[in-house]
Amino acid sequence: MDPVRLRSGSGLSTLLRRLLRRQPAELLDPASRVNPDAVVDCAIYVNGERRPGRPHYTDAYDRCRRDRDAFVWLGLHEPDAEVMTAVGRVFGLDELTVAQALADGHRPAVQRHGDVVLLVLRTAGYVEHAELTEDSEVIDTGDVMVFLGDRFAITVRHGATGALAPVRAEIERRPALLAEGPWAVAYAVCSRMVELYLEIAGHLERDLERAEESLFARDRAANIQNLYQLKREVVEFKRAVLPLQAPLRTLLEDDPANPPRGLHRWFLDVDGRLARAVDRVATYDDLLTSIVQSRLAQLAVEQNNDMRKIAAWAAIAAAQTGIAGIYGMNFTHMPELGWRYGYWGVLGAMALAALTLYRLFRRSGWL
Repeated sequence: MDPVRLRSGSGLSTLLRRLLRRQPAELLDPASRVNPDAVVDCAIYVNGERRPGRPHYTDAYDRCRRDRDAFVWLGLHEPDAEVMTAVGRVFGLDELTVAQALADGHRPAVQRHGDVVLLVLRTAGYVEHAELTEDSEVIDTGDVMVFLGDRFAITVRHGATGALAPVRAEIERRPALLAEGPWAVAYAVCSRMVELYLEIAGHLERDLERAEESLFARDRAANIQNLYQLKREVVEFKRAVLPLQAPLRTLLEDDPANPPRGLHRWFLDVDGRLARAVDRVATYDDLLTSIVQSRLAQLAVEQNNDMRKIAAWAAIAAAQTGIAGIYGMNFTHMPELGWRYGYWGVLGAMALAALTLYRLFRRSGWL
């Protein structure tokens, strides 16, 4: 054997060993890969049953593409651009879809990007407060985006409210429903959001009752700034609830890209509960508008009462001023200038005029 060839082969093998030592451990052993911090959970579901473990989303998707009855549910919370770009590369999301996932504040909608369906919902949470003030935060909102493909469901959440861990736990207890595939995840998220809307509506009802009580209480009156703050919070909640109606109705249409027929009645149930939430929020908004208008009317009446009191006291003072002004002229031929009791008589006339006017204004309700 040629010694030169041996040395060359030996050098090549040595170089390969060095290169392999330099490779990340995750490339040598895919099972050792760890999901980024933005990944809340990642699981594989086969026929509605969750497989043990929490694999890396790349490995999970690779396994699901080889099994027609499996899909992966990847949950993300406020991912950065690097993580979302990597996720988009693995699951085949286009650049626009990735950009949408990185931004928050979207309006509820249903969008289709090729084979991927994007469902956007607004999350909402009620902020407990001992007393309503002019800067109280009553409703905390965020959003959640659900990306649905043939073998995957990706949920991307922005904001502190609307955690999806209870959603995952609840749907995992219903394997028959979860066996419907990725659209079962969309149903579970929609159902949870609507459930939160109804819970918040109940809390807002109690806030409105307290606002009404303070408005018509005898010992104190509602602060108009506090009412305006509650009005702004209700409007924010209304913007989260009402726009979801149209996208949800779109999912109920007879379209192959929409949820399978097995989930139709479940989405129909969500639509019915959402309609109740919309009615309650619209009613609360109208009621709060009436409360604000009533408070403004009260302020106008209070200002009118103050002006009448000021006018009544001004009239009483004017009578005294008129009498004092006349006798302060010191004309030579003024009546009663030489009368011994003229000073006390004028004071008595002034007191009598003041008392008479006071009783008249009091009887008319001006004082």
